[in-house]
Amino acid sequence: MATIRKRKWTNKSGAHEAWVLNYMDASGQRHREQFDKKRDAESRRVEVEGQVRSGTYRPDAATTTVQKACENFDKYMTDRKDRGEKVTEEYLQNIQGHLWNYIAPKADRHVDRKTGKKIIDFPHGINDEKLAQLTPKRCGKFRDDLREFGCSVPTTRQILGTLSRVLQHAVADDLVAVNAAAKIRVVGKRNEGSKKIKPPSKEALAAVIKAAEGDFQTKIIFAAATGIRASELHALRWRHIDLKAGVVTIETRVSRKLNEGTTKSEAGLREVPLGAVVVNAMKAWKLKTTFKGDDHLVFPNSKGNFESHTNMRKRVFDPIVERAGEKMKASGKKFVRFGWHGLRHFAISTWIEAGLQPKTVQTFAGHSSLAVTMDRYGHLFPSESHRNAMNRIASSLFTNGA
Repeated sequence: MATIRKRKWTNKSGAHEAWVLNYMDASGQRHREQFDKKRDAESRRVEVEGQVRSGTYRPDAATTTVQKACENFDKYMTDRKDRGEKVTEEYLQNIQGHLWNYIAPKADRHVDRKTGKKIIDFPHGINDEKLAQLTPKRCGKFRDDLREFGCSVPTTRQILGTLSRVLQHAVADDLVAVNAAAKIRVVGKRNEGSKKIKPPSKEALAAVIKAAEGDFQTKIIFAAATGIRASELHALRWRHIDLKAGVVTIETRVSRKLNEGTTKSEAGLREVPLGAVVVNAMKAWKLKTTFKGDDHLVFPNSKGNFESHTNMRKRVFDPIVERAGEKMKASGKKFVRFGWHGLRHFAISTWIEAGLQPKTVQTFAGHSSLAVTMDRYGHLFPSESHRNAMNRIASSLFTNGA
């Protein structure tokens, strides 16, 4: 049984008192915790006695903070990446963004160099929460704070997913017995959720290709035909392209820090057919480029190394889009600006328009599941109206009084 006693003492600053909780865990180990208020000691006593009875008591949970658990998890994931396990640089950076921008915000994260202010300044981190006090209710409050801050439903789910993995790792380390975030759900408002993709129009893409100069046209055409991700494009080598068979094999990617690795997921390992026009464009490009060996990059920088996507986009692609937009607007045509990723959306939309089955589209796109494909592009698949479908069914089944 746990006991509480009042402790008094006097020092230079005056008289003091506190409430001391004494208890013994299931293994016979004695523990002592001190509280300023009796009600806090009583609350902890009830909690500890319940945990000891159920076998879920962990002594370190009372002293280990969420921040410490995040540090442990960050090190664990970094070590896994360094050992060459299935942890990509981008995935690790995403996790670290969740940890140090939201769950346990650090003061030096994402500071604007000009203003000195944080770009992401989330004020509701749970850094100092003890694992013993991190209940499902508290995790629910953290979820609500994220949504109130402006995080979307998908982003909030991702952050809570990272928190759940942090706590599960703490469970494995015997720091806490229960993962308090395991069953926390994020439900958006009506009509809120992932947005349906709206790809660039054919006319807009044609204008962009026309506005591009020389060899950059080939890069745009290749990306818009294959649906390849930017990270995969910059890691592509000539051995990945079979110009005779008209097929590109996608199996590598490069991170923002220009580190090469495998694709985003196993589904990312795929082959995508190339049309004759694209094959001819790539043959012409291979004759012109200095880097044409099997292990040379297909679209390198001037020195044959990985090209920085951010630099390429800002320096070359964005100005091309601006020129194309100005020219279309000058001729009285509507132009909706799009980014480099819009080329991937365009490719997938053309596959759907050509009549490829959803599963085939998923495979060529490298989506992790068919649900991802349908969630983002399902509205682009052609479908007849309910009335036409019912008329067709009725005419085939119920004619002549049948």
